[in-house]
Amino acid sequence: MILRILTGLFCLLTLPLGAVETIDSPIGTGKADKNGNAGKADAINIGQPFGVEVGPDGAMYITEVENHRVIKYSRKTNRVQTVAGNGTKGLTRDGGLATDAALNEPYEVRFAANGDMYFVEMKNHMVRKVDFKTGVITTIAGTGTPGYGGDDGPATKAQLSNPHSIALDDKGNLYIADIGNHRIRRVNLETGIIQSIAGSEQRSLPQDGQLAEGNPILGPRALYFRNNVLWIALREGHSVWKLDLASGRLHHVAGTGAKGYSGDQGDPLKATFNGPKGIVVDHQQRILVVDTENHAIRLIDLEKNEITTVAGNGKVGFSGDRGPATKATMDRPHGIGIDLQGRVYVGDTNNHVIRVFTTPR
Repeated sequence: MILRILTGLFCLLTLPLGAVETIDSPIGTGKADKNGNAGKADAINIGQPFGVEVGPDGAMYITEVENHRVIKYSRKTNRVQTVAGNGTKGLTRDGGLATDAALNEPYEVRFAANGDMYFVEMKNHMVRKVDFKTGVITTIAGTGTPGYGGDDGPATKAQLSNPHSIALDDKGNLYIADIGNHRIRRVNLETGIIQSIAGSEQRSLPQDGQLAEGNPILGPRALYFRNNVLWIALREGHSVWKLDLASGRLHHVAGTGAKGYSGDQGDPLKATFNGPKGIVVDHQQRILVVDTENHAIRLIDLEKNEITTVAGNGKVGFSGDRGPATKATMDRPHGIGIDLQGRVYVGDTNNHVIRVFTTPR
């Protein structure tokens, strides 16, 4: 196993320009049951990995849905360790160490500039924070009871419904994909006040150029912030949008809104997706989308006005390690992150591993 990992990572690091991008799975064993809180990355089981995000320390942080934990992966040591959650499903309220807390399906993780870690507990209908200095867990938004309410008041008294994704901007705001309510909520972290900035009771696709506030946004599942833009993947809407935070308007980026798997090497607006659940922007300003139900990773190059598949072949399974990323099979991937060296990490959820590859330059 160790030789397989070292070989795969060597391939990733030594690819020349124009070479075929290879894929590997250096984190996780393929088994889901909890078998330890820390250890070698190829020995500790990861049960249904979802969110993947690089932290301020350069390590990769992974939300583990089945074992109700957040884990940290250090590439330097090839080790993982638990940083939140005790592996028990439940709800531990505020004030204790995050590693002692019972969680309920953490889905995505992000970091503030000061190192504080934020993550979503989907089935506790909350967003939590782990203090960088103390390791203590507190609630940022949600009461623990599903519903919709609380706008223009304290976020900790507001109700959320199955929140899936979060994003932090550079102005002290937290954004929440409140998927059960088909809304995006914003929390001012200084005042603690929550507001709905996109979505309504209507279940339909947005209109290009429309104001986001008070108008429909169908199934916002994944959020990513970059340069005062909130990039959004709509799971039920099978499409990708961006919210210009200065104007408050939504703009259509990719996907017709119909369910399918088509359009590669063509106009992103004419492509089809099937339940996308992850999104990130790379160092070249290209958008990578986890096309979950197509078991593939799609890349949107707005400069070229082109969409392509960069990992996965559209079939469900687990194969392809140490080979071309586009010939590999995955099983309902979710979260996606990019490390400081440009490697892409994907939570290959039902395979219980993290897949790693590089994108074409």
